[in-house]
Amino acid sequence: MPMPQMPPAHPFDDDKLREECGVFGVVGVQDAANFVALGLHALQHRGQEAGGIVSHDPAEGFNSVRRFGYVRDNFTSQDVMATVPGPLAIGHVRYSTAGSKGQTAIRDVQPFFGEFAMGGAAIAHNGNITNANALRRELIERGSIFQSSSDSECIIHLMARSMGRSIPDRMEEALRKVEGAFSVVAMTRTKLIGVRDPLGVRPLVLGKIGDGYALSSETCALDIIGAEFIREIKPGEMVVINDEGVQSHFPFRPQPSKFCIFEHVYFSRPDSILGGRSVYETREAIGRELAKENPVDADLVCPVPDSGTPAAIGYSLESGIPYAMGIIRNQYMGRTFIEPTEQIRNMGVRLKLNVNRALIEGKRVILVDDSVVRGTTSRKIKEMILDAGAKEVHFRIASPPTAWPCFYGVDTPDRDKLLAASMSEEQMAEHLAVDSLKFISLDGLYRAVGQFQGRDKACPQYCDACFSGEYPVTPSDMIDRGFEMKPAAE
Repeated sequence: MPMPQMPPAHPFDDDKLREECGVFGVVGVQDAANFVALGLHALQHRGQEAGGIVSHDPAEGFNSVRRFGYVRDNFTSQDVMATVPGPLAIGHVRYSTAGSKGQTAIRDVQPFFGEFAMGGAAIAHNGNITNANALRRELIERGSIFQSSSDSECIIHLMARSMGRSIPDRMEEALRKVEGAFSVVAMTRTKLIGVRDPLGVRPLVLGKIGDGYALSSETCALDIIGAEFIREIKPGEMVVINDEGVQSHFPFRPQPSKFCIFEHVYFSRPDSILGGRSVYETREAIGRELAKENPVDADLVCPVPDSGTPAAIGYSLESGIPYAMGIIRNQYMGRTFIEPTEQIRNMGVRLKLNVNRALIEGKRVILVDDSVVRGTTSRKIKEMILDAGAKEVHFRIASPPTAWPCFYGVDTPDRDKLLAASMSEEQMAEHLAVDSLKFISLDGLYRAVGQFQGRDKACPQYCDACFSGEYPVTPSDMIDRGFEMKPAAE
């Protein structure tokens, strides 16, 4: 039987930072895998390449299903879901940030499973292990046989070599050897386990559903299954959930929190809650700060859909300039389309976005977007706006310039592919051929997310390495490959 092929990435969505992954788990409910499938559907924005579910049933043991493509195409069939029975299940949606990018094999699809002396365990990991290459080399030299190209598999092998007396103990020991970012949802025959790295870079939340519990990357996935949001798992915390309830402890050395600030800007869904605050409200506040810092005389504020919408609304409210849907997104584009010939590729953005000419013609337009990465899509959108008869085009960006790659679970281009790494704001505006281009400042972004005094350079509360080049965890694997860190005095 031929190996199923991963659906090709959308050929016109190559100018955004790619979300990391999404993890979800449920314990104490009948047919837990069905709840996990719903949760993964709500987390689809965090990974569209592939998904997997592992469940445990007291009568049938562990079962798993892994597929390429969307959750809706793979985990809605009764025949498929009947293969993962039981009251305990975890799942994962994937966008490859480590391993064979663009050549994903089914063996790379999580959750990963391991059989230990005290029973089986499965893990699903969101984040990126920055010392994975060194760990892999060491493990292979000691006899480990890897089945995937994923950095996450290192955790299973480290657990196998641990002498811990229980699976949670082995997981603790394994994760102490891991550097980088990890939010892990794991399971044994009777327990659901959640762990965040000591810096809390990636999100993880706890919910209650009936007599059971759920762990999720975001609160929006709790909403879809009717679970009550209890709280965020704290940085460096491990929770072990079974019939007796939730047990919590902190196995790692305490460190200052460095939550990924880009979760507020783009990655998380606007209907999720982060740090006790609505993501939508935060993005609207970002737009207000952007308007205060970078006003311009114009007729309309238009979002680049969909991620720029809340910030555009905030910009409009603060500036008093009318908000308008000047660009309409084709909601039915999907990931697959006709084979993109050069002619079709040149039409790419128009296949996904169309300008509302009646609103745009003769107007001075402010376009609000979440970020500029390579700048290719921004330039095409500008051309569309001008073709529709706009008098002026001004870009306002709801994040600081992305000048550094992320090594903590986000698929960022190499630094030489990032426009802001080699150009000033003025040079970028000239390169994109727009009337003006302005980004929110790093201090403005911190004010918008609730740190009202701006960024404390001595100890910022977030990881902002993609903007500042200040990495909270040294990316040792990438340095070994030749990556040059920002000079300390710069």
